[in-house]
Amino acid sequence: MNGYTLSLKMLPFLNIAAYKFTQLGNPEQFNSREELRKDLKQLCKDLELKGSILLSREGINLFIAGFPEKVEALLTYLRRIPGLEDLDAKRSESAEQPFNRMLVKIKQEIIAFGIEGIEPLRHTSPRISPHDLKALLDRGDPVILLDTRNDYEVKLGTFTGATKLGIDHFREFPEAIRSLPDPVKRSLQESTVVTFCTGGIRCEKAAPLLEREGFQNVLQLEGGILKYFEECGGAHYEGECFVFDKRVGLAPDLKETGSQLCFACQMPLTVEELKDPRYKYEVSCPSCFQGE
Repeated sequence: MNGYTLSLKMLPFLNIAAYKFTQLGNPEQFNSREELRKDLKQLCKDLELKGSILLSREGINLFIAGFPEKVEALLTYLRRIPGLEDLDAKRSESAEQPFNRMLVKIKQEIIAFGIEGIEPLRHTSPRISPHDLKALLDRGDPVILLDTRNDYEVKLGTFTGATKLGIDHFREFPEAIRSLPDPVKRSLQESTVVTFCTGGIRCEKAAPLLEREGFQNVLQLEGGILKYFEECGGAHYEGECFVFDKRVGLAPDLKETGSQLCFACQMPLTVEELKDPRYKYEVSCPSCFQGE
């Protein structure tokens, strides 16, 4: 039994992140999103997959890990659903299962934003591919890279020179933009702005909001940081990319970095920070240490 368990641990788990803004299915295939939720929950159980799938009136958002052939079986199933035929997935591997359980939920939004009139099904901003962004940065073209992620994610790494908004939740993004000092906001409105996030989904709402706020030339990084890593490596990027699972951080080669979350405050910690004397396992880290 031990030998069998060890051999399983040596097999890489395939991790995928995918989303699609679309009207899911049709009445002949699914009477409701609840029926689809039940079907997906049972399928993921049968395939021994873990992670999360969010369903809503605006589409699907998922993070899944499992043995490669079983993850591919789920993708095959999903791509048979009208509206998901071209569902694209960002891929990485891990030695262990990074999720604890399998959740399939119905939500109001597949990415919480809470702003009326921002509907990716109807309008998204123009996309820029990872290769085109790298070429633009290689040339030194004038561009502002706008990080739409939360502060604790940005802490682990971001594009060189990126503008950060200091938000704790994506729902704070609209107010953070509106609260920018007028000179800063005018400068951004007149510049070429490229928004980016982990996998691209937040930019589907952040970029159109910028357009509504008077930004004249807005692009969104297609596939986010994960797709950029997959296609371009770490060029023009500093650090690692925070991910919402037990791996915590991925390097530009999409390998785990060894970063961990502080048990006390949930702040992501790099390998170097784990060596800090203020880090005490399940007690404190440099961010929340209160002294002796």
